[in-house]
Amino acid sequence: MLVALLGTGILFTFRLRFIQVTKIKSIFKEVFSKPEKETEDVGMSAFQSLSTAIAAQVGTGNLAGVATAIAAGGPGAIFWMWISGFFGMGTIFAEAVLAQTYNRSINGELVGGPAYYLRYGLKSKFLAGFFSISIIFALGFMGSMVQSNSIGLAVNNAFPIPKIVIGIIVAALAALILLGGVSRIASFTEKVVPFMAALYILGGIVVLAINYSEILPALKMIVWGAFNPRAATGGFIGATVKETLRYGVARGLFSNEAGMGSTPHAHAVAKVDHPVQQGYVSMLGVIVDTGIVCTITALVILTTGAFETGLTSSELTQEGFRLGFSNFGDFGLQFIAVALFFFAFSTIIGWYFFGELNIKYLFGKGGVKYYRALVLICIVVGTLLDVELVWALADMFNALMVIPNLIALVGLSALVVKAVNEFDSKKKNKSQNIS
Repeated sequence: MLVALLGTGILFTFRLRFIQVTKIKSIFKEVFSKPEKETEDVGMSAFQSLSTAIAAQVGTGNLAGVATAIAAGGPGAIFWMWISGFFGMGTIFAEAVLAQTYNRSINGELVGGPAYYLRYGLKSKFLAGFFSISIIFALGFMGSMVQSNSIGLAVNNAFPIPKIVIGIIVAALAALILLGGVSRIASFTEKVVPFMAALYILGGIVVLAINYSEILPALKMIVWGAFNPRAATGGFIGATVKETLRYGVARGLFSNEAGMGSTPHAHAVAKVDHPVQQGYVSMLGVIVDTGIVCTITALVILTTGAFETGLTSSELTQEGFRLGFSNFGDFGLQFIAVALFFFAFSTIIGWYFFGELNIKYLFGKGGVKYYRALVLICIVVGTLLDVELVWALADMFNALMVIPNLIALVGLSALVVKAVNEFDSKKKNKSQNIS
């Protein structure tokens, strides 16, 4: 699975001539662009779609996932996480372009995602249905349990609140947003996601400023540890290069979701003039997720020495911030509890939305109320389950949804290349006409 995901990213990186480097200006320019042609008041703006995608991307993978990668694979795992993120930008670009190309307006509502480019692009009704069922279970049900489980652990670790109470509160807050439909979800993500990311990044920068003398040694551990894990940490973490690469790539892909088929749902409903524009926007999600948030988490864990404690998952990240803010009592524990709540809660909202689009694809609007009720139940139940069981179930269904999505991406790769060439040609002609 890792070879297939990373291989797809490498394929698009070369076929699109390293688009994540050559079009870096376009990535930031298109985020706030508005369509030139008038569109119906449906869907989301490019920024709202990006915020919804980032809401799904920035979650437990950025805190618990990064910590797990370091604990199991050593600091060098972060180097491979960066590599997977770089190539993942090519994959996520292709997903967004295809999602835009094959989106549909049904009953005045804009819909799209892998199910649509599988059915109408690849002409496979079976794979489209298989993908839809897999993502409903992977993100809507199991994914909600993963996120609420992490919220329950972190909040319970920092505050004396029973997990069942935490689960009920999270479910009630989610219901207030989900009942408002697409417009309320879009409004929530565009306001909360920038705030939560900025809050976490600021907290991380403060810790790094306190431990500034350890930043260069930490970076050295990351780069050196990618090829010689034992030497990088004095043999403290007995990882091999194979384990370091495996955990780095795995957690990187789980975090930024490149190739998983989740974020295309958000980018499919963006109001843009050309699919390639949203492709550029989609790559910014990986930059924020893996390039900034994951890196902040890793450097905090390494510069504070938390990685030597033997902890793992979100507890390791909490320990890093606890040590970083050691002069302020338990502030570090509480900070991560709050940050993880926002991260995981916004991911629940984003993943719910992706699942809902597939419920509509399979059953129409009539199935949404039953799906919503089951998701809310999963949120509560997730806080009570064993963490290993929850992650195992999520990983299994994630794998099932990845397979048909990668088949579509590779099968329709020529169409993505054609779309880029067409967009560049139009842009060049427009520029010549203006001059």
